Amino acid sequence: MVARVVIAAPSSGSGKTTVATGLMAAFTRAGLTVSPHKVGPDYIDPGYHALATGRPGRNLDAYLCGPDLVGPLFAHGAAGCDLAVVEGVMGLFDGAAGQGELASTAHVAKLLRAPVVLVVDASSQSRSVAALVHGFASWDPEVRLGGVILNKVGSDRHEELLREALDSSGVPVLGALRRAPQVRAPSRHLGLVPVAERRAEAVDSVAALAEQVRQGCDLEAVLALARGAGSWPGAPWEPGAGAGADAPGDEASAGAAGGRPVVAVAGGAAFSFSYAEHTELLTAAGAEVVVFDPLHDERLPAGTRGLVIGGGFPEVYAPELSANEPLRTAVAELAATGAPVAAECAGLLYLARELDGKPMCGVLDARARMAERLTLGYRDAVAVSDSVLAAAGTRMRGHEFHRTVVEPGAGPAPAWGLRTPEPRVEGFVQRGVHASYLHTHWAAEPGVARRFVERCVGGAGGVTGGGAEASAGTGAGAAR
Repeated sequence: MVARVVIAAPSSGSGKTTVATGLMAAFTRAGLTVSPHKVGPDYIDPGYHALATGRPGRNLDAYLCGPDLVGPLFAHGAAGCDLAVVEGVMGLFDGAAGQGELASTAHVAKLLRAPVVLVVDASSQSRSVAALVHGFASWDPEVRLGGVILNKVGSDRHEELLREALDSSGVPVLGALRRAPQVRAPSRHLGLVPVAERRAEAVDSVAALAEQVRQGCDLEAVLALARGAGSWPGAPWEPGAGAGADAPGDEASAGAAGGRPVVAVAGGAAFSFSYAEHTELLTAAGAEVVVFDPLHDERLPAGTRGLVIGGGFPEVYAPELSANEPLRTAVAELAATGAPVAAECAGLLYLARELDGKPMCGVLDARARMAERLTLGYRDAVAVSDSVLAAAGTRMRGHEFHRTVVEPGAGPAPAWGLRTPEPRVEGFVQRGVHASYLHTHWAAEPGVARRFVERCVGGAGGVTGGGAEASAGTGAGAAR
């Protein structure tokens, strides 16, 4: 059993991230081992959670992974912890469009058998807060609303009026927080600025959040509520489970490549979006995962036989990424060998010829630029072409979240066929490269990581000595 509580809200912008991160940090400072989780596909909030707890922030997404995996993934992340705090997504009952409760905070709370604390933005109301809380408490009897935390309270008198109104609601007030400008995190086109881009400031913000929550919330009452969740009858997810007899493992890797094949994973400020389970799956499949920073490292890690470039903000760092020509050339040369390369969203932009006019790796005959509109939503996908990630016909679910466009949007061999929101193909498959806007969660299809590592073991590609010299007329050089 792990004590657990879900932090939800009536709508986005109510202060879920503020309260959830503050609770995580406050309980961690009190000596508890806290497991941080986030409902939905978001990558940015888990970065703040990790900073607050010292543990990987993990996502619980009933759409991407399916309802049956939510509990096991939770149990895997929370193993050995004293408390798990789960931050919700959007409003408590808001889920995948047109799919009822699927992937909503309420859905995940029910799957985890966890009580919910509702964070209410009280800045423009007093007695009406009771009607709001009553509605959320009674809407779905299977969702246990265990308490309310009032956010953006204006004064002592305002707090008194709110508490009086809620006295008869049957839902206890577990805290009241004043407006605090010093704990706000800056935002831009895709939400909060990630921790990786403002670590020193983020550390100060999280410390201020911990203190604000410690002073304004009844931590003992929140912990008691979490401990009352009871047991969760299920086994934790294991990265190596379901790998099958054909998984490479240590012995096969050693026999084929002289050791575990090195899979380089892009990180740093420009590529900070990743799910913790992906690294665990690659490791379980037999890979040695080495993180590198395309903003600063001029070479790929020594012995690289596969490359994973996930999501992030290359559009913010396009000049710096472009200026690192040695690494761009090394990436292009690795791709030219046929080595496995998995590029997702930001990785797709990095492999293009250019991004907002700045030369990139030139692996793909495509150009990327910022767009006026945000592309956002869950997608049902089917693999159109055989690739290092999936055989043609493999069905997966994914998520798009970007304010850029790539022209053309698909290559001669597209990566995915999408059924939502309208039928189309997108992405690129060429030799060992799989590049697409679609974010997927590999825990939903463990064969993805296994297939990728198998290609690393069996392929002829790879680099030695940490990188390759520039080759005239190819790759990054041709992008000019």
